[in-house]
Amino acid sequence: MEEKTTETVKKGNVKALLPIGVFLVLYLGLGILFEYGMGIPMGFYNIPVVVIFLVALLVACFQNRKLPFDDKLTIMGRGMGDKTIVTMVLIFMVAGIFVGTVGRDSAESVAYLLLSVVPVQFAVAVLFVVSCFVSLSMGTSVGTITLITPIAVAVSSASGFSLPLCVASVMGGAMFGDNLSFISDTTIAACQGQGCQMKDKFRENFKIALPAAIVSLVIILALSFGADLGGSVVHEYDLIQLIPYLIVLVGGIIGVNVFVVLLLGILSGSIIMVATGATAATDLLANMGSGAAGMFETTMVALLVSAICALIREYGGFVALLNGIKSLFKSKKGGQLGMGLLVGAMDIATANNTVAIVISNPIAADMAKTYGISKRKTASLLDTFSCVFQGILPYGAQMLVAISAATELGFAVSAFQIIPFLFYPFLLLISSLVFIFIVPDKKS
Repeated sequence: MEEKTTETVKKGNVKALLPIGVFLVLYLGLGILFEYGMGIPMGFYNIPVVVIFLVALLVACFQNRKLPFDDKLTIMGRGMGDKTIVTMVLIFMVAGIFVGTVGRDSAESVAYLLLSVVPVQFAVAVLFVVSCFVSLSMGTSVGTITLITPIAVAVSSASGFSLPLCVASVMGGAMFGDNLSFISDTTIAACQGQGCQMKDKFRENFKIALPAAIVSLVIILALSFGADLGGSVVHEYDLIQLIPYLIVLVGGIIGVNVFVVLLLGILSGSIIMVATGATAATDLLANMGSGAAGMFETTMVALLVSAICALIREYGGFVALLNGIKSLFKSKKGGQLGMGLLVGAMDIATANNTVAIVISNPIAADMAKTYGISKRKTASLLDTFSCVFQGILPYGAQMLVAISAATELGFAVSAFQIIPFLFYPFLLLISSLVFIFIVPDKKS
């Protein structure tokens, strides 16, 4: 068996990529049918992605009939039992417990604090900065958009700023934190998939994301000074509940082990939430359980994709794909762009940046070895490009949640009204290309 397998892998086998094709066709096809054919709200997110991945796994199992099924199970077991996958799953669980413990409502306090002390002409800039901080602390762009979009609607209504500008500023800030946060699904998936430290990936990412964020802020301020404004936004706020988020953020940046950081966040969050009366002591464990359960789908996707990719690798699919990429991108810089386009294509197809990263991880790891790209650089590219594409997708969860939140408050806005004001994702793409092709990369 080993001689045949080795020979196949050396030659490469395009047919081995069929499971990925089946997944993309089913997921994208059903998503378009639900969303646009049947008019189902958030149609892409009504598709059970775990079931679609199970179908793809079944296709992979039916391939290469010369390989006994028991051997295929062994290959899948090795894939799912890989140290990086196990670590990823455990981090997903602990991060879920942390979010369940501290909740999300307290993050609104940052926005209302700043809006109460700054002049009204800076209100949209505040929305952007607060969304950056909240998403960086919470690790979720969708959660940030859910929290801050109602505040953006209030800012637009009270001040006179256009609603698309306010909502787009929230979305841009949310993607900033999604890209950088230590407890973001995308960061966990990229770092564990490539086997690099989160602090190293953060440092690599930060120098790309910060210029994009600063330029976005400058553009927002330039637009703000030309607006005809009036009114103010006033609301109560309580900042003590943000302490657990700050512990996680600071601990991650200085390089404390991710498990230690999250456990400190859970411990401090438990004490604060119970002491302030925000959570009853009897409800605390239930909230932790709900938080962990919220990571079920992401965890199952990671396990199923690792099993599928293990079979594809065994059949020679990754060698075939890598050979195709090498024929298009000859240089190291071209290889980095190839990684970005790979994860971008996966994100367009799945409308989920975490899933896109998980699918791209094993292929990108092979590309990194071929082109001599460091693990931290690879993780950074996967996370950054996935956030670029996810941040502007008209059918992405971020866009749909923002539109839904505004609509529920009686304010109609469309994706194509918002997209022209999504400065941060577009500037993040430009910044990424600059760092790939212009800025010297001495360490990678």
